[in-house]
Amino acid sequence: MKEKIKQLVVISGKGGTGKTVITAAFAGLAENKVMADTDVDAADLHILLDPKILKKQEFKAGRTAKIVQDKCIQCGKCLTACRFEAIQVLKKGGQTEKIIIDPISCEGCAFCGNICPVQAILMEDNMSGEWYISDTKYGPFVHAKLGIAEENSGKLVSVVRQNAKLIAEEKGCKLIIIDGPPGIGCPVISSISGVDGVLIVTEPTLSGKHDMIRVAELTRHFKIKTFVIVNKYDLNQNVSDDIEAYCKANEIIFSGKISFDPIITKALINRKNIIEYSDGIVTKQIKDIWGKLKEEMNL
Repeated sequence: MKEKIKQLVVISGKGGTGKTVITAAFAGLAENKVMADTDVDAADLHILLDPKILKKQEFKAGRTAKIVQDKCIQCGKCLTACRFEAIQVLKKGGQTEKIIIDPISCEGCAFCGNICPVQAILMEDNMSGEWYISDTKYGPFVHAKLGIAEENSGKLVSVVRQNAKLIAEEKGCKLIIIDGPPGIGCPVISSISGVDGVLIVTEPTLSGKHDMIRVAELTRHFKIKTFVIVNKYDLNQNVSDDIEAYCKANEIIFSGKISFDPIITKALINRKNIIEYSDGIVTKQIKDIWGKLKEEMNL
């Protein structure tokens, strides 16, 4: 019987809490793992992992209508039927020259294509982004980039996770570490579904605490083992203590605190993993947190 591949997702209730720094540090500490970045709207883990891309694949999702001009009889049925006002008439000399569809306004509902009497409207797949399989000094890495203003981020997250799992199975890796997106929306749900553990990285501010609670409620709904750490905890000891107390009162595993230290900024400027850049107090704290996670998740 094959040993189950465990999955740990690092997320946050809001952006800027330091989850990618923590995830990159875990990449330097964990063994026999695959890394993945499912924050496809604003992926940045690659900055610290310095990947060599081995495979690049287009990501197509959603559809846009397109008129085949040679077939179009300019009856105007599509024009009156489109509720999104995506269909426009181009005129020349006061006469209709052609009817076109604005790809920005088109919602891909395909209603215009269904009512066209001469089947002059086709539905074409959108090229919405790209996903990559890369190699790093820490091991395999799957990541992606969603196009500007494109939708279906949850679907692209699924593609990244599926390929990370395939690589883990192929290489016999026992763990997938995922740098997830912030918030509680569709890409977050797609990132955490079916995983073995979620680590929420928060900060000692009122907004940080509020958003951490929202994410914790989401993971509770999906019955996922949840851990919390407070980054830059010493900037506000009172709020940090409140977060720890909340976790203990709600059966959330509080896994540690990380001090505020400008050395992290220096490491980022140099595009370095904090574990390799410094052996100071922050590195020790992250190593302690990783040790607790390993024990709790039986890694």
